[in-house]
Amino acid sequence: MLKTAPAVFAVEDTYQILVQAKAECMLWVQVGDACYYDESNGILRSLSELHRVSVPMAALDTARGYTVCVRPLVERKPYFTETAPVEEYPYAFRPLPTENIRAYHISDAHNMVEPPIRAARAFGDIDLLILNGDVIDHSGDPTKFDNIYRICDELTHGEIPVIFSRGNHDMRGNYAEKFAEYTPNHHGNTYYTFRLGSLWGLLLDCGEDKPDGNPEYGNTICCHVFRRRQTAFLQDLIARATDTYEAQGITTRVVIVHNPFSNVFPAPFDIEQDLYREWCTLLREQVKPHVMITGHKHTLEVWNPGCEQDVLGQPCPVVVGARPERGVYFAGCGYVFGKDSITVTFTDSEGQILEKHTLDK
Repeated sequence: MLKTAPAVFAVEDTYQILVQAKAECMLWVQVGDACYYDESNGILRSLSELHRVSVPMAALDTARGYTVCVRPLVERKPYFTETAPVEEYPYAFRPLPTENIRAYHISDAHNMVEPPIRAARAFGDIDLLILNGDVIDHSGDPTKFDNIYRICDELTHGEIPVIFSRGNHDMRGNYAEKFAEYTPNHHGNTYYTFRLGSLWGLLLDCGEDKPDGNPEYGNTICCHVFRRRQTAFLQDLIARATDTYEAQGITTRVVIVHNPFSNVFPAPFDIEQDLYREWCTLLREQVKPHVMITGHKHTLEVWNPGCEQDVLGQPCPVVVGARPERGVYFAGCGYVFGKDSITVTFTDSEGQILEKHTLDK
């Protein structure tokens, strides 16, 4: 009944387990003795073949395993609905280690599947997968979302967490307005935080990369007000610092965002400089992240504060970590989050290690 293994996304203090089914069914997840349902106000959902179940992180981390329970639907009727027997699919789960966390970053795959998978395997075993925008080339066809879950399937097997953020190409097409329904989100928002053991992260979403009125968008975009909401979100986060990024046990703080907004691109991409400068200031002076993980530029680069690319006052080293080429080649970025440093390794779909960098905390 399952099209791919579940993808276990980290969102705030929960895991959103998203499961693709091959046909209409009802679905829940059992962790220990507790069951968590894909439901809408007490009604088990069956109309969508993509199911979402939220599980408290503490419960799954403790249990180190879960079972996806599927009840196939024969016919849903107002009375005496017909169903088939429940099918169970057990999965092991491995929470992040306390130190030397190994993660791999993929963005800008633009609907490639096998090349980014090969690049990740060149880095070796991982504890965490980071998908950072433009994993598909646009949202005009809902079948494209399948490729997100194919990558998760191959690299996580449903057994380790995934972090997911949205890119600018994800905002294009008939299903862009439904993007959050096909991916993890926090109350519909594509920006949020997460805490995985000693690793704390902030996901921001720059939206599109040109002015809202650019004719390419055909009057479908209102990203300025969307970004302003994230400024308020950042300010609220800072007001609750002791419960968020300053909480006990956190040793690594990361910002994950598709677009490296501390840089300024040539027109018409030179947008929101005052707003992005404010984001940089709030992050630099308050949150103090150890690294900003980005893509968008289709390059492999490490920018240190004060470098030529640091136009708006970047808060920490910025890693631009994805290079797709010709639809057949991909280079991405592996991370090891250690106690005193972060190791950055660029690898590619030909199995090569291209560069290594060490960032001191």
